[in-house]
Formats: sequence, structure tokens, C-alpha cells
Amino acid sequence: MTTEIIGTEAGDARITWHPAKKARLVLAASHGAGGGIGARDLVALAEALPAHGVTVALVEQPWRVAGKKVAPAPKTLDIGWRGLWPALAVPGLPVIAGGRSAGARVACRTAVELGAHAVLALSFPLHPPGKPEKSRAEELLGSGVPTLVVQGGNDPFGKPEEFPDGDFELVEVPYGDHGLAVPKRAPLDQDEAVALVTDAVMKWAGSLG
Repeated sequence: MTTEIIGTEAGDARITWHPAKKARLVLAASHGAGGGIGARDLVALAEALPAHGVTVALVEQPWRVAGKKVAPAPKTLDIGWRGLWPALAVPGLPVIAGGRSAGARVACRTAVELGAHAVLALSFPLHPPGKPEKSRAEELLGSGVPTLVVQGGNDPFGKPEEFPDGDFELVEVPYGDHGLAVPKRAPLDQDEAVALVTDAVMKWAGSLG
């Protein structure tokens, strides 16, 4: 594992690399608006994927590196992501643009522009909680590249059945909330829920040309 600081027009970003020995893809995954790269799904992917030929680059947006608690506007998030993208491409491999929540939105908005190979959207925030009329479906549907959504069955930002038909795959984590946490009463435990995420992403990444 190595860490590097990348200067962008939005400030310094940070990439933590989890390299695969025989990498064929890079998964660049950023965090949401309320958390960091310590999110359980991001940590699990960084631990699991390198053994399957996928180098994982966990990305911290400039606002997190600066120690701020509130994410800036989407436009500023996109500026930070664009600025660090060249560093993600340094290994010379196809790059999957990914992220959870707000990070997933950034990946979708910029995928075609930056030449992303695919998009991984963890807990895509389809709408603000309780406001389904404020849909962000256009961002997801407009990614323009192969896209996998991993969504909790009880995510208040959009349950799987709320998603429109479109050119993307969707994997549900039953009973999962926006952090993909499952309640104790659920028939699957947290380790099983996390395994659902990593298995789905590994299978999907393996299918990418």
C-alpha cells in the first residue's frame, strides 16, 4: 500500500494504492459526502480485488484532505476528480471510475469525458431521502460506459425497485441501508452483506473486456 498527494484546482487530493501483482484493471473509488475511504465497502474492495488482478486506488477528495466536514458543490467535486485522473491512469491500465454516494455521482458525470473504462456506483443516491421527485437518474443513465450499481434494499436515497430501466446492472444488498449496513434482525449478517458486494464487483470486473 502506498499513498500519494495529487494537486488539483480544487486543492490537494490523496490516493491510497492497493496494487495487484498482475493487474489488468484499476478501480479508482472515492467516498461519499459524509464519510471517507474507511467506508466498509471501500475497505472490503481494497482488500479483495488485488488478488483478482484489479489494483484499487482509494481516492480522498480535496475537501477531506483539508479536514473539512462538509462536501463542496458537485461542480467542485468534479474539478477535483478531473485533476487527479491523470495519476490514476499512470499504470497504463483501463480505469474503472467508482465511488460511493456522491462519489458515484461524480464518476457517472465524468466517465465519458475522462475516458473511464466503466463505472462502479456504490449506494447511488437516486434522490434525497423522502424526495423521490428530485431524481438524479439522468446522471446514472448518462454515464455512457458499462455501469454496475450496488444498492442497499432499504436505502433511503433510493431503493432498488425505484431505479428506472436503463443500460446498467444493479445488484441488491438485501436489507442494506445507505452505508450497506444490515440490521441484526436480517437473515444475513454484515460479513455476508459485504461479501455480496465484493463478489458482485469481482464478477462484474471479470466480465469487462
